[in-house]
Amino acid sequence: MRKVSALFMLVGGLCGVAEAHAVEPRQLLEVVDFSRPVLSPDGSMVAFRTERASVTRGTYDAFWYVQDVDGASPPRQIAEGGAVLRDIAGVSLPVAPSWSPDGRWLYFRASMGGRIDVWRAAVDGSGATALTRDPADIRAFRLVDAGRTLRYSVGATRAEVVDAEQVEYDTGIRIDPTVPLGQGLFRSGRIDGRPATQRFVHGTLARGPLLADMPDRWKTIDLSAVAHRASPVPDVAGPSDAGARSTVAGAAPWKQAWSADGWTAMLTRIGEQKDLLQKPGVVLSARSPQGTTVACAAPSCTGKPITAIQWRPHHAEVLFTVTDPEEGGAQSIYRWNVHSHAVYPVVRSHGLVNGGRSPSSLCGVSSSALVCVTATASRPPRLERIDIASGRRQVLFEPNAALAYAMRSTPVSLLRWKGTDGRSFTGQFYPAQGTAGSPAPLFVSYYQCTGFVRGGVGDEYPFASLAAHGISALCINESPYVREPAVRYDSGTAAVEGAVQWLHARGEVDCARVGMGGLSFGSEVTLWTAMGTRLLAAASVSSPSLSSTYYTFMAFTGKTLTRVLRKNWGLGSLEETPERWHLLAPQFHLDTISGPLLLQLSEQEYLFALDYALPLIGERRADLYVFPDEPHQKFQPRHKLAVYTRNLDWFRFWLQGVEDKDPSKAAQYDHWRAMRKSLKREAPPASNACRKVSDG
Repeated sequence: MRKVSALFMLVGGLCGVAEAHAVEPRQLLEVVDFSRPVLSPDGSMVAFRTERASVTRGTYDAFWYVQDVDGASPPRQIAEGGAVLRDIAGVSLPVAPSWSPDGRWLYFRASMGGRIDVWRAAVDGSGATALTRDPADIRAFRLVDAGRTLRYSVGATRAEVVDAEQVEYDTGIRIDPTVPLGQGLFRSGRIDGRPATQRFVHGTLARGPLLADMPDRWKTIDLSAVAHRASPVPDVAGPSDAGARSTVAGAAPWKQAWSADGWTAMLTRIGEQKDLLQKPGVVLSARSPQGTTVACAAPSCTGKPITAIQWRPHHAEVLFTVTDPEEGGAQSIYRWNVHSHAVYPVVRSHGLVNGGRSPSSLCGVSSSALVCVTATASRPPRLERIDIASGRRQVLFEPNAALAYAMRSTPVSLLRWKGTDGRSFTGQFYPAQGTAGSPAPLFVSYYQCTGFVRGGVGDEYPFASLAAHGISALCINESPYVREPAVRYDSGTAAVEGAVQWLHARGEVDCARVGMGGLSFGSEVTLWTAMGTRLLAAASVSSPSLSSTYYTFMAFTGKTLTRVLRKNWGLGSLEETPERWHLLAPQFHLDTISGPLLLQLSEQEYLFALDYALPLIGERRADLYVFPDEPHQKFQPRHKLAVYTRNLDWFRFWLQGVEDKDPSKAAQYDHWRAMRKSLKREAPPASNACRKVSDG
């Protein structure tokens, strides 16, 4: 096993802190992220996994650590974490380790050497061993019989999956609704860490390998004798949620958590939904073992955006998290006593304080302390202990210390402003460095901007690096999602217009030099803004918007997607709903798309954009790059660095007239200069003269 000691990581993280420097894209890419912390049965130790991109090796380093919660000693590495497993969008999957009851061992699922096994690591760091060695990859596991037995589930064997792929390759692949069209058909995407032939599974758009529909087969291992035997029936994990109903107008709970003594905590959505994707309010309540339900009525939990709940062990208290959109998604944790009904604050943060990058992830918890991953816009993730009674915070592990120090040269502030539609918005603002007080170019992205914003959703736009190179950057938090697409897109455009006007009026940015980019919904709003306004001097998107090709490919999969498109976009086929298509799809607005467009798309999705990308490329108004073997969110480190770097180059070229002197980029700039000539525009001057912000 390749050893990287905790001390080395700590020292390496502190190297170079004597002087802060501009934050470059590679530093943003190689941030160390944490899995959800999990405390030992006695609460004295915490286990967590770190993962960090390695551009050099084109992979991710993942390691398991254990640390004493008192913070008296640094964390000790106990095992490698293997290949990072990902969901269908390319996002790292949460890991769920289990402690042995005596606190001596940690059990976890890991992909190593092309197979997924259950591993057991000694907490003292003396070694780790694969326990299962099954011919099939492990789907799930749990400890039962007071930790004496390991129960795990498998599907088809790896050999069976490979054979099924080869048979299809040799005899031809039958195209049916389970085949994901728009990408290669044979081993064209990564599943569980290996190139695999993909299929839509369980009647959804989730991708899985061939034979993924094989039912779970459960097996057990006697951990003392290490003997294997078949087990026909799985255990039931935790209390059943059957019958756990909210008293709020009979609505089903949105989230639930169970205490050891039989209480159930519940979050239930309330309010008038109208055109919103979700009801706007949340009620926190708890149901006793006898069936009596009480609701939290204190001001701290009434009318608040509560996003997570868990029980405090050995106490009649629910720990609940408020993620406040008016504070840019900053989180606070409170404790509610279900007997006294008293609510006390535990911790308030300017960013995320939870179990990782997802705002809904939970901290590790014992009867006396939380162990959380904390992050703000100006400080990358670190591990902290938070005393539940006093709220005292203690840093346990900070492997990103060097980057945190470097961020001092790039100040970040939370902005609040009104969009041109009158709505309130928040965003993280990175003012341009070295502009000597003159109005700077501005880059904006619209979607989600919580925690340490290294590149927006999908991590593709290096906000801090843009600012370091003289381009102010603003990451805007979206307004609540509404089903009418024109309304939600207009809201994004109004947020951008309002921000540009406000910052321009303050003399901070030049609204003649505004760029915009985004992924997924952020890409859609970027193209909508380019289609409907004259605001953007340049744009960049990372995923496709609606197109008739997308509909044709996806409608073939069945009613799952067409129902979503009809419900949230009002779209049927092009023949059935032509007016809606002509309103929403970029392919029908080629003449109104303003400014040059960069598309950096995944191989899984790029065909969906060709309806509008190819005509724009033909007119030298767009430049398209496709990244092989990537899903919705790109994850391969070299690809991500290339995307970061090209976006930085793109906006420096179009907003500043600056070209990188790196000889390897000569062809890139040759093409962009040809685009500029075709567009009949020179590099925008450094001027505060403002063109019309919109056609209206």
